[in-house]
Amino acid sequence: MVKNKNKRVAVLGGGSFGTAIANMIAVNGYQTTLWLRSEDAFAQITETGENSAYLPGYQLHASLSISNDLRSSVEGCDTVFFAIPSGSFRDVAKQVNPWVSSGAFVVSTAKGIEAETFLLPSQVLEEELPDCTVGVISGPNLAKEIAQFEITATVVASEDDVFCEHIQSLLVSDYFRVYPNHDRFGVELAGALKNIYAIVAGIADSMGVGQNTKSVVLTRSLAEMSRFAVEFGANPLTFLGLSGIGDLYVTCSSPLSRNFRVGFALGSGRTLDEAVKDVGQIAEGVNTTRLVIQKAEELGLYMPLASALYATLFKQRPIKESLREMMLADQKQDVEFMVKSNGG
Repeated sequence: MVKNKNKRVAVLGGGSFGTAIANMIAVNGYQTTLWLRSEDAFAQITETGENSAYLPGYQLHASLSISNDLRSSVEGCDTVFFAIPSGSFRDVAKQVNPWVSSGAFVVSTAKGIEAETFLLPSQVLEEELPDCTVGVISGPNLAKEIAQFEITATVVASEDDVFCEHIQSLLVSDYFRVYPNHDRFGVELAGALKNIYAIVAGIADSMGVGQNTKSVVLTRSLAEMSRFAVEFGANPLTFLGLSGIGDLYVTCSSPLSRNFRVGFALGSGRTLDEAVKDVGQIAEGVNTTRLVIQKAEELGLYMPLASALYATLFKQRPIKESLREMMLADQKQDVEFMVKSNGG
């Protein structure tokens, strides 16, 4: 794979993942700018060379430019990564519209759903930046482990093969792998949905359940995710890959996951407001639970785990009652989608 080092890249968003991928791209030799909205964060990173709020102890590469000027960050860039919470996508996309080059590659890294429209982040980008090529990256990508050079893999999803190859060239390294997938919608929806079940897994873990129970939570979560996503046109086989079961496993088992930590706090007796405050960062799964349950009820989709979590988060149902409801759910098919054999 030939790498064109003359490419200019902007990463919008100074959270943990935005910081990690901006630094990886800079280390790979590309002219890269990390944009931060916060003037305090800009000053702190400029002075110390590290993002102490999100990735303390992770020294950023000397070639990585830090900016809090949105226009200068994106003008003339071939590629723009949106590594910001899904709730901010439309606002930032509107702002950069006059400055992003026509034909630029625009990448969403967010794992959420827009509340007012039920659009995924890449769909918002398509509306606001219609002259750009849009895709996503998603997978089991805990930023702190990336910063520690742990072997990690992600998925780049787009119908455009040139887009996928370009993003691969920016990110691939000795410890970071990038696999292409044409099912952009499935990859992106998997990333949003798994946050719901990471909260469920955190609750279960805080209550000291056994490994048998954890395996039930993981596999039934995957069944619910794929059932919901296929209703919207996703390929069920996408959920067997990194962006599906891979990302679900990581977020349902790691204390580095914000959503898992919110669930753990809830299971430990904290209120939702207290749990979110304890984590100190946005946990997309809380809002996603509300949106997905509203949509599932409209469509008549069966989602017992997500429904029980919704009752705990928004109807003040005690945790134990919700767990009891989960255990009393109908025992339907083990595997949601089967590949039919030709032999009959």
